[in-house]
Amino acid sequence: MKTLYPLTLILVAGFFTSSFNNLEKNDVNTKKTSADIYMNTIYKNDDVVDTEVLNDFFRRYSDLKKYQNDVISLYKNRSYGTIWYKNGKITDFGNILFKKINNTDQKSAQIEFPYKEEINLIFSTDSKDKLSKTDSDMLLSAAYIIYANQALEGKQQTISYETLLDSLMSKPALLDKDPKNGSVVNNIYSKLEDALKKYKKIEKDDNWKPISVETPYKDIRPDAKSNTVAQIRNRLYVMGDLKNDSKSDVYDQELMDGVMKYKLRNGLKPNYIINEDNIKDLNTPIDEKIKTLTLNIERCKAIMPQLGDNKEYIMVNVPSFELIYVKNGKIELTSKVFVGAPLTKTTIFNSNIDKIVFSPYWTVPQSIVDNELKSKIAADKNYLEEHNMEIVNGQVRQKPGPENSLGLVKFIFPNPDDIYMHDTPAKTLFDFEKRTFSHGCVNVNKAKELAIAMLKDYPEWTEERINKAMDGTEETTFKLANKVPIYICYFTSWVNESGEVSFFQDVYERDSDLSKILLNENTVANK
Repeated sequence: MKTLYPLTLILVAGFFTSSFNNLEKNDVNTKKTSADIYMNTIYKNDDVVDTEVLNDFFRRYSDLKKYQNDVISLYKNRSYGTIWYKNGKITDFGNILFKKINNTDQKSAQIEFPYKEEINLIFSTDSKDKLSKTDSDMLLSAAYIIYANQALEGKQQTISYETLLDSLMSKPALLDKDPKNGSVVNNIYSKLEDALKKYKKIEKDDNWKPISVETPYKDIRPDAKSNTVAQIRNRLYVMGDLKNDSKSDVYDQELMDGVMKYKLRNGLKPNYIINEDNIKDLNTPIDEKIKTLTLNIERCKAIMPQLGDNKEYIMVNVPSFELIYVKNGKIELTSKVFVGAPLTKTTIFNSNIDKIVFSPYWTVPQSIVDNELKSKIAADKNYLEEHNMEIVNGQVRQKPGPENSLGLVKFIFPNPDDIYMHDTPAKTLFDFEKRTFSHGCVNVNKAKELAIAMLKDYPEWTEERINKAMDGTEETTFKLANKVPIYICYFTSWVNESGEVSFFQDVYERDSDLSKILLNENTVANK
């Protein structure tokens, strides 16, 4: 079960890059039909700006020629519909952009634009020399590119104009907001930058020596003595998991404490055994760590503006298999999750939780019926009954109950591919380090606790009532009066509130793809 990826709202001062946007476009392209429907719904306007019209426009407005490719990209992603008009009128965002490029609000830097007089004609109520709607739309698109470029000058080399526009058009007022409000994620952004400086210094000081091991490898346990133990001790000291490096080659209590700290901050199974995977992780080249931090700083830049605007939200980080629920600007709850398997990846997107369903039915997706259940039902005539299932209107569904695959509560947020977040009876799966087991939905370990926390502002939903609703006998749906934003993200490095940096496995290999794009773009930019 995959979903369209409408990236989280981006503020111009949020410093987002085209590198990140190009990576995420790969996901959208694989879901062209859903994306087309989505874009046509949001950007359904009155006229079409085709390639011939665009080429003619840039011949007549030659001073804008250098922005032609960027402008064409904007229209291409919107099926060549007009961007700045709706129902024959300039959109709210178009009016805000006009204020910005003319500095009429006295808050913006003066923007240099080669066709300001023509732009003024678009908004003039007195002038008889009106431009055509298509020319006006394309001029505003070029003005937007120029404004975004100048607003970000000196802060980022490349800009994701398309994603930035998607975001701002859905919430134009963000253009006037300060992106550096003191939110959880904004603080993380600063801490990631600090972590990057720290790891660059480690590289500069040449303090990242390879850890050597014996072949074949044997797990290292407390009281072991070897040169490898001394090297591990040094690595943990360099990373900050140990305050001192005693140089001892004995796996003592001090090292045990350091190993536990290292494992906890990186989401690894909390024990004192140093296995071969741990050694491989500890031996990750320092330049790879630096690259990972750099990529995730870019991701943080993308998400932090809207999160800074929200006092309540849920964020699921796929690589760390963790959920955080923020309320009143503070972390209210954290929970382990498991996510989509490599063949049914959980897609990165954002939405708003609008319903909580207790003791839910589970309508089995047809793909699962075809690929998994049909053969089981054919082989065992009692399969449906034994699994508390039934067929209703030609669809297989599982009745409410403790063994229901959705557990005893699910959280609904609109999206094209029916992704949701839910409880699960398979609690033992949360004990695994790598938790990629689902068909795409997010399975939450503390689902009940999350429901209780989210419903604190609804007095009628006492804990007693929630317990009764989750007894597995009857499906009960509650529509939230105040929707709760949810962000499903992909951070392979993170920094907690204490400044401890974490690195997580790149489970869907997004880092490698993004890194290739960054290098590719930088190469082009430097030509």
